[in-house]
Amino acid sequence: MRIPLDYICIKSGILCPRCQRLVDSGVVSNLDVELMKALLDIEENQSNFRFLKESSYVRSVQQGRMIVVILDIPDTVPQQTLIRLSRLLSERLGGFKVRIVRNSNDLKSMVSQIVAPARIMGINTVWLPDGSVQHVIRMPRYDARLLPAPMKDIETLLTQLFKYNFRIKLV
Repeated sequence: MRIPLDYICIKSGILCPRCQRLVDSGVVSNLDVELMKALLDIEENQSNFRFLKESSYVRSVQQGRMIVVILDIPDTVPQQTLIRLSRLLSERLGGFKVRIVRNSNDLKSMVSQIVAPARIMGINTVWLPDGSVQHVIRMPRYDARLLPAPMKDIETLLTQLFKYNFRIKLV
């Protein structure tokens, strides 16, 4: 797996000056370090997850009890394998709900992976008078109960992840 920090620093738990600077500056968080260590351990010890050798770690975000991990994963890896990986990471992290998301330039596909099994009808972009941008995610009212976390937590998580304001509107 390709990671932004040195492999030896992650495995040993002792960061070199370069890696420590990345953590101190906020480019890489402590959560990222913990997740990278768990993913590298899974890559080495689990034969089911060999696709991690061709994958890259992008970043992760935590909100409440939910963690979203974004990875560059080959397209040949089935979604069911990613679900098994997220369950294994959940066990290792002590009960946090982990979502593995494929990195993509398409906003709708990434958001739909985060809120699955709830469906997304569409994403509207609203330009506000003060110059800011807000994305409104439209989803069926019935699917609100299928969200993996409370609606406010998902809105905050998406805002942290994409650096835009998000709002979920049930229709």
